[in-house]
Amino acid sequence: MTAIARDRTRRTVLAGAVCALVVTGTGLTGCSEDPDAGTNGVGKLPAEQIQAKTRAAAGAADALRLSGNVVTSGRTYKLDMRLSAAGGSGSVTAEGATFQLLRIGEKLYLKADAGFWAQEDGKGDDTDAAADKLDGKYVKVPSGDPAYKKFSGFTDKDVLLDGLLTLHGSLDTDGHHEQAGTRTIRITGDKGDGGTLDVSLEGQPYPLRLARAGGAGTLTFSAWGKDFPLTEPAKGETVDYGKQLPTS
Repeated sequence: MTAIARDRTRRTVLAGAVCALVVTGTGLTGCSEDPDAGTNGVGKLPAEQIQAKTRAAAGAADALRLSGNVVTSGRTYKLDMRLSAAGGSGSVTAEGATFQLLRIGEKLYLKADAGFWAQEDGKGDDTDAAADKLDGKYVKVPSGDPAYKKFSGFTDKDVLLDGLLTLHGSLDTDGHHEQAGTRTIRITGDKGDGGTLDVSLEGQPYPLRLARAGGAGTLTFSAWGKDFPLTEPAKGETVDYGKQLPTS
């Protein structure tokens, strides 16, 4: 148990003991701890203002980690990405195939095993030979290739957050919760049908957990503001694909 969690437990126990004394000694009822005590205060705001503040905090953060599942165009993507203003890196899994993405500025690299490239290209000895050459290598994606736009979005902090941090329908609050040991206030769109978002009540009001509308995936956000290295792959680890990358 972390120090924060221990402090919170002690605080809860103390509050309960005080409440019991008050009720026993005076006959009063309804004693409870203020769920917003010691927080950043956003839990007392209307849902629209909470959403505005969490979007502003997310946009101003230098970096974050995003993980979970996103369903788009009928396909499910499992993401585990580190994102910053300078680029991003991490893994994406779709239809059983996992590949690594690395973007530094405008340079985008894709790294996968031979099975991924063979699956994308089709069958045949030539395909197998090409896939073997690409196995475990960073393949630089040409900026004019359709795959560049498709894959670079997974590494773009602003693009991902702008697209994800949106609840649909009328907004409302849905009580106080906890995410990975951090107290949160939950906001919903259309009573949850339009998605739910847990916002941190500790420190900056960062978004911590998102359940997208229509069952279109659940994501967690962490490591806000924690920078990470983005390093160009060594020349021996890169290879030119030699033609347009697959887009399927």
